[in-house]
Amino acid sequence: MALLQISEPGQSTVAHQHRLAAGIDLGTTNSLIASVRSGQADVLTGDVGSGILPSVVRYQEGLSPVVGLEAMQQAISDPLNTISSVKQMMGRGVDDIKALGQQLPYEFLEDDSVVPKIKTVAGGVSAVEVSSDILKTLHQRAIETLGGELVGVVVTVPAYFDDAQRQATKDAATLAGLNVLRLLNEPTAAAVAYGLDHAAEGVHAIFDLGGGTFDISILRLSKGVFEVLATAGDTALGGDDFDQAIAQWILLQMALENATLSHTDQRVLMKTARDSKEALTDQAAITIDIELAGQAWQGSLDLETLNSLLAPLVKKAIKPCRQVLRDAGLAKDEIEQVVMVGGSTRVPFVRAEVAKFFQSEPLVSIDPDRVVAIGAAIQADVLVGNRSDDEMLLLDVIPLSLGIETMGKLVEKIIPRNATIPTTRAQDFTTFKDGQTALALHVVQGERELVSDVRSLARFELRGIPPMVAGAAKIRVTFQVDADGLLSVNAMEQSSGIQSDIVVKPSYGLTDTEIESMLRDSMANAKVDMDARKLHEQQVEADRVIEAIESALAKDGEQLLTEDERKVIDQSVAQLKTIRASSDVTGDILDAIKGVEKASETYVASRMNQSVTTMMAGKSIDEFETK
Repeated sequence: MALLQISEPGQSTVAHQHRLAAGIDLGTTNSLIASVRSGQADVLTGDVGSGILPSVVRYQEGLSPVVGLEAMQQAISDPLNTISSVKQMMGRGVDDIKALGQQLPYEFLEDDSVVPKIKTVAGGVSAVEVSSDILKTLHQRAIETLGGELVGVVVTVPAYFDDAQRQATKDAATLAGLNVLRLLNEPTAAAVAYGLDHAAEGVHAIFDLGGGTFDISILRLSKGVFEVLATAGDTALGGDDFDQAIAQWILLQMALENATLSHTDQRVLMKTARDSKEALTDQAAITIDIELAGQAWQGSLDLETLNSLLAPLVKKAIKPCRQVLRDAGLAKDEIEQVVMVGGSTRVPFVRAEVAKFFQSEPLVSIDPDRVVAIGAAIQADVLVGNRSDDEMLLLDVIPLSLGIETMGKLVEKIIPRNATIPTTRAQDFTTFKDGQTALALHVVQGERELVSDVRSLARFELRGIPPMVAGAAKIRVTFQVDADGLLSVNAMEQSSGIQSDIVVKPSYGLTDTEIESMLRDSMANAKVDMDARKLHEQQVEADRVIEAIESALAKDGEQLLTEDERKVIDQSVAQLKTIRASSDVTGDILDAIKGVEKASETYVASRMNQSVTTMMAGKSIDEFETK
């Protein structure tokens, strides 16, 4: 049933000017869609009476997919065709998914496709397609509730989603027939909801623990400006991991920890674990009655035991909290409020540990399941023009540095971590060899100094560079990150105007361990990395000197040098080559470079004199006088 748009006096918009927009929280466990109506952001319930849509899809042969609660109710009876928690598979490659396979009761198609597909009776389906079916249901709910087609939507993603995971989310929305106005980080969406509802000024921490992902962000809210100071997190930590911990405990009690369970038993086990976790939110102890592998068991699980099971996982979430405070340059007492977001923050032990770390009680006045969708709806309302964008400005950040590979397999960072987006930054580079007409560009992501220690995003080439001496060409490389956090790279040779560009859209995302360890590794290896960078830079300089002197000698060495002079230079170059290849001491290479420079001083002077003589030939002194 469609609802009329009713506004308070003075707040209404002209009917034809009001544009329908919505915010979508595409969650691991549950998804929601919200919209601003009569100046208030609300979750849309549709005909089902509840705004929460379980992120579960069941596939049937010859029939349309079933989405939501009805699908979830069939998970035990039809486990292979009922897909849940698909968010953790978004933007991941086949190897990454297989690593998660022990936790997922599905079968995967064995083919050469880069995109992994789950085998169902309706055919193979990818994570993007499953997410698209969830989004289609939310889309239809919005049309029925609002009485018209949506102009656009804002879809939320974890702050620590990488480029591949963001692009996969955008692809799913496009497949669902939605016009994506923007991808918005979930913690930022929560800040929008709290900031506008409570006029909250100052510095806030957004602790977002959902079903499959965790983010912690520090934001400064001031007069409608939401500035993300720093962000950290783990894209493989959430309520599903809590359920796994409880499930493993149940198996241990039943002496089935090494047993191979059927797909149906796996579903029964995970449902029992999840129900137990939720029941202990407001009870001190519960009774578990379960049958697995033909074996029945009844036992008790109390809150103290649950807390001990969850402690390692909650501790894993607290580590990024320390990191994000360091990144933002803040102390705990400078955080005014901690906002709790995500269904997993309902767990009492999580709230207690967060309060203990930040030394203040967290803010839970808005339903943690709904706050992200509400914030996204408010942002969508701004983006379609229903309210002035002067009311709210979002300044988000990128989680990891972006750069390119330079000579010596070094990383040159162009956009640093925690840079505000959208942003555009450029840097000039040049050629290494005489007559070079092409340049290969390797786009990378990460905090380390060497290419071998960061993530490769894309490669492309700039061809048609006019042949010049080494170092003469001026090539400007421009990185642009849009409001969705997606990257495009352009390379242009300045004198000729030739250019090449690429939109970075990798085929798979980071592995579970990569995102978690990138920043930690960069800090732990800071000194080693800098020493390695200095060594590589000196090796590149040695290569440049060798290239330059050998090229010069080939041109006019015989005309300008005596046999003895040439012998001294050749010996110094040979020594530099030997040290370059065998020594890992920066000082040794530098000394050898100086040796070549000293041995070739007379030769270089002779070349300069010859150049001047050639330039002045046939011209009078008057032509060179300063006018």
